[in-house]
Amino acid sequence: MVQDKHFHHFKLKEIAATFPDTAETLLLDKYLTDEAEASARVFRVYRETPPHYHVGSDEHLYVLSGRGTFWMEDATNAGEFAAGDLLVFKRRTVHALPKILEGPVVFLAIDTPRRDPKDIVFVNPADGTPESFIREDEQPGIQA
Repeated sequence: MVQDKHFHHFKLKEIAATFPDTAETLLLDKYLTDEAEASARVFRVYRETPPHYHVGSDEHLYVLSGRGTFWMEDATNAGEFAAGDLLVFKRRTVHALPKILEGPVVFLAIDTPRRDPKDIVFVNPADGTPESFIREDEQPGIQA
């Protein structure tokens, strides 16, 4: 991640292609920008994601690849997502990704304000911890 410029041009498909085929955590992400006002990152989902929410930021998730099911607030608000879709929810909105229908599932996330990687609260605490939820991929970001 480079923060010393006032502009960036990222190759999202190339970044997505650097994620490994498997991961020990539910997600791996790569921060593209990381400022107090907002963060941008690409992340890959490796397993179904249980109900959870974030206390400090709103999320805007653009689907780069894959297909699956999601819900927001509760399971009655379920739907399917696919490449090209945008999912938006405010902080403290419970959400889940109960099924991966076609992989790899990769999102571009814009978080406002910046989302702290430890900012995850599982509805059922037995479902995980911030450490089991996500970790940053150590592969370098690809910029043009």
